[in-house]
Amino acid sequence: MSLIGAAVLGFLLGSIPFGLLLTRAAGLGDIRAIGSGSIGATNVLRTGSKALAAGTLLLDGLKGTVAVWLAVWLLGPAAAGVAAVAAVFGHCFTPWLGFRGGKGIATALGAFLALAWAVFVTAGVVWLVTAKVTRISSASGLAGMIAAAVVAWIVGGPGLGWPVLVIVVTIFARHHQNIRRLLAGAEPRIGAGK
Repeated sequence: MSLIGAAVLGFLLGSIPFGLLLTRAAGLGDIRAIGSGSIGATNVLRTGSKALAAGTLLLDGLKGTVAVWLAVWLLGPAAAGVAAVAAVFGHCFTPWLGFRGGKGIATALGAFLALAWAVFVTAGVVWLVTAKVTRISSASGLAGMIAAAVVAWIVGGPGLGWPVLVIVVTIFARHHQNIRRLLAGAEPRIGAGK
């Protein structure tokens, strides 16, 4: 029952569509109508508001962190991985938006922070370095996720490795169109195009 509770808690927290809420509150309309149609920070940045994009990134990350922390506090350490996976699922498949949502990287990073700081730091550093080099948001995010999966197995074994791997696979699935464009050399750079 504690694992079911962790899944419900994580999913509900993860499903809060902060990108949509912030852009609507700012009078910018429906973020799903521009760019990639995602509710995540990268698409919010396409509105031209760095502040809203930063706010979306922070809040999407926090819901992953809070989901894990609350699950551990209320249900015990065994609930952490389930809550982390559920938070990412909630963000990617939010029921409030017809089970469509964002692509999960910020929420995953927030969950990693609560699960194991080494996984969070590794993913974050690889993400930032790759973004600096390539200026491609999807490439940097996916590189960070691969690094997270490797480090999770090294520092935490299967107990940490499996939840992180499920999250990473989900994120790669959500990025299938980006991956196709990356392979074709057609993925837009940060701050340009859609």
